[in-house]
Amino acid sequence: MSAAAACLALAVAGCGGDDDESKSAKKVDPGAADKATGNVNWCIGKDTTGTFSKAVKQFSSKGQVKAKLIELPEAADEQRTQLVQRLRAKSSECDVIGMDVIWTAEFAAQGWLQDVSDVVGERTDEWIPSTLETAKYEDKYYALPYNTNAGFVYYRTDEVKQPPDNWEDVYSQAQKGNGLVYQGARYEGLTVNFLELLYSAGGKVLSDDGKTVEIDSPEAAEVLKFMADGVEQGAVPKANSTYKEEEARRAFESGKATFMRNWPYAYSLGKDSKIADDFDITTFPKFGEGEGAGVLGGYDVAISAYSKNPAGAAAFAEFLTSPDWQKTIMTEASLPSTLTKTYDDPAVQKAFPFAVKLRTAVEQAQPRPVTPVYPQVSEAIFKNVHAALQGEMAPDAAIKAMKGDIDKALQTF
Repeated sequence: MSAAAACLALAVAGCGGDDDESKSAKKVDPGAADKATGNVNWCIGKDTTGTFSKAVKQFSSKGQVKAKLIELPEAADEQRTQLVQRLRAKSSECDVIGMDVIWTAEFAAQGWLQDVSDVVGERTDEWIPSTLETAKYEDKYYALPYNTNAGFVYYRTDEVKQPPDNWEDVYSQAQKGNGLVYQGARYEGLTVNFLELLYSAGGKVLSDDGKTVEIDSPEAAEVLKFMADGVEQGAVPKANSTYKEEEARRAFESGKATFMRNWPYAYSLGKDSKIADDFDITTFPKFGEGEGAGVLGGYDVAISAYSKNPAGAAAFAEFLTSPDWQKTIMTEASLPSTLTKTYDDPAVQKAFPFAVKLRTAVEQAQPRPVTPVYPQVSEAIFKNVHAALQGEMAPDAAIKAMKGDIDKALQTF
């Protein structure tokens, strides 16, 4: 890979950015959306459900702004690469950007997004508070929360009488039963699984300003040792080190696990499987003296700094996050809404029998570390956690290595 290609792929590492770019971002006037005209392009991942195309068609039929969908690849990493290429070139092709929630800080710090604080400010009370945190960088909003996600503990009701209220009991019962499966492969999913226990134990990765590494803590060491012991003692199968979401789901549905950590999508698939009547879900339990906490997933919508029609882009972003459209994405595409009241709608509760549990899971979830170098921070976490779970490193050594790698990542920006 050439130096230029590497710079594009990483977006930030060693390539830097103007420290003042995000502070001088253009500010979107919420009132301008009402008078908007012209055309806007929405750049987001592959439209696997047809919902994105429907949004463009429905929005375009109602007002003076016409929207067009520009599909990016299905894989999030490939989406990010294509967006970075366009934004570094200051391309005006994308007016509205569909972003994984972990990209907000990176894109805002590079000066690629417009400040939508005034747009969000008029509607702050509508969103689930935790989802708003994914759209914020340095006390300003650079996106509107579009759809969200938070994990659950799945358990076999024919094996477990009452869902455990702490992770210690989950592992204990898993060891006595058929085990616990989760996303244990060497990728982003393992970062999420580690953070869920770390947050539940009261630990942190970075300071609140994102500039100091705080992961070398008693909480982190305890959590990683706990996870490693779980593998060594048989609560978690050795094969889990290769599992992503689908491998874990298949193991659970085939009766090879008593517990599973997974996203909401696995619920409806499970109800179409042979264990349809033999499982349920619960929100994340506590760890030690902490409180149960998940990790947020999902997508936000932002307005490109290089859009030639920011007013039209704002109008489309507001449509995508409106109560009516948020109901549509839940009932027709099974995408969890970011708006609090969506979960009270009878049609939503029919489509999502676990809607109330899902909202609770989202409410208790926390964002991943907010930093422009998140991809490098995540890699530092998952590669060292994986090494510890494989027995290649002692947990305390893995935590120290993690801290060193994250320190280096922060110094690149």
